[in-house]
Amino acid sequence: MVKENSVEFLFNYIDESTECLKDNLEISYLEALIETGENFFEREVLQEEINDLQKEKLMKTINEFSSASKDNESIRRAFQLAILKGMKQGVQTNHEMTPDGIAFIMSYLVGKLTEGKQNLTILDPAIGTGNLLLTILNSLKDKFTASVGIDVDDVLVKIAFVIGNLLGHEVELFNQDSLAPLFVDPVDLVVCDLPIGFYPNAERSKDFALKAKEGMSFAHHLFIEQSMNYLKSGGFFISLVPNHLFTSEQSAQLQSYINETGVIQGLIQLPVSAFKDERHQKSILIIRKNAENMNKPKQALLVDFPKLTNMKAIENIMIQMNEWFKENLQ
Repeated sequence: MVKENSVEFLFNYIDESTECLKDNLEISYLEALIETGENFFEREVLQEEINDLQKEKLMKTINEFSSASKDNESIRRAFQLAILKGMKQGVQTNHEMTPDGIAFIMSYLVGKLTEGKQNLTILDPAIGTGNLLLTILNSLKDKFTASVGIDVDDVLVKIAFVIGNLLGHEVELFNQDSLAPLFVDPVDLVVCDLPIGFYPNAERSKDFALKAKEGMSFAHHLFIEQSMNYLKSGGFFISLVPNHLFTSEQSAQLQSYINETGVIQGLIQLPVSAFKDERHQKSILIIRKNAENMNKPKQALLVDFPKLTNMKAIENIMIQMNEWFKENLQ
């Protein structure tokens, strides 16, 4: 159980160091947060341009953070608070972190879908700051022998890198366009909070079956195809998707593609209260890639998830979900 006061103490150390580095190096808060993470990991002040007085102040904070009582979840959540502070400067929706409550639901689903399995590989093709993947690794670390994250934003990738280091997770990170060819072996699981919108690279879109017949292609459609391309046969794609995924323009093409390449295992609609704006409401989509002799579920797991504050309703829905997994997954 994560103690809120321990998270607050850790955040204060992180924030104090980050503000100091931000002012002294004249960089953004998020860039300074990366420097803080590197200092905390190495347990020294790595920035040569910092004067002795400020260096002494930073070392005091580093030592306090190092000696503080903490676990991986406390560290992750404390850095999450710092990231949220940095992102208040106006980050577009696609760069917002996956909320904790939703990340925990996805972690539960990964655990259920991989029950009894070890030595697995996992990929997040839109890792951002790493909150989703690192939540899963904190909960299910012993399942995975390799973890990979990709993002086009270099600042976000660096944040994921320093937090992953502090948590002791070996995540291989690539700073590139996730829809370009990847230097990644096929994986057992893809987890993702799909970037939503149009993909600007029309030339690269031509490589995808889900390219638009006319005009620009949907990035979220191409991400699904890219994910399926890098899944092993029988592997699982578990992703946050927009609620309008199967009703919007080009959705018939997407449904046809999914039917050809895999089987929809589940669709879990998340409560509108979990999102800042009901227009951004999402669901969790689970697809299993086709494989020889693969057992198909009698029916897909279709869930209307209750408010994340309604613990009794969540308990009831989890009982039903556990029953579905017992009946449909061998």
